[in-house]
Amino acid sequence: MKKLPSFNLFLTDGSTLKSLSIKTKTILFFYPKAMTSGCSLEVQEFQNNLAKFNKIGFNIIGCSKDSIKKNIKFAKKYELKYLLASDLSNACEKLNIWIEKSMYGKKYFGIDRSTFIIDSQGKFYNQWNRVKVKGHVKEVFQSAKDCP
Repeated sequence: MKKLPSFNLFLTDGSTLKSLSIKTKTILFFYPKAMTSGCSLEVQEFQNNLAKFNKIGFNIIGCSKDSIKKNIKFAKKYELKYLLASDLSNACEKLNIWIEKSMYGKKYFGIDRSTFIIDSQGKFYNQWNRVKVKGHVKEVFQSAKDCP
């Protein structure tokens, strides 16, 4: 398992999460844009399963490149009991999840919906890219149960 690259995430509680200081088991998931249908479904699925993840020792953090203000609004709308983060320091680029996309023939860069399981040593345990929301949280939980 490899270590996380160095990056900072700005959390909705006003604190900063430094990737190299993560020493608790963490589910870190990246969603493309707050307040969109797929992302709303994803944050709700993690919220609905939060107690199960907490029971096996995991924190959950959702992240996008949205502003902190927008992520706070998003968290309040869905009454999330876990933190959201704003990537204002190129974490997506360092994790290779900032990719070229295309919609209606127009190319642009955006987040590849991805999830990372980080173990208690701050190392990658598992990861998913090009995530399809339906059934994803269940799959993440099954993998997380085996994380040391």
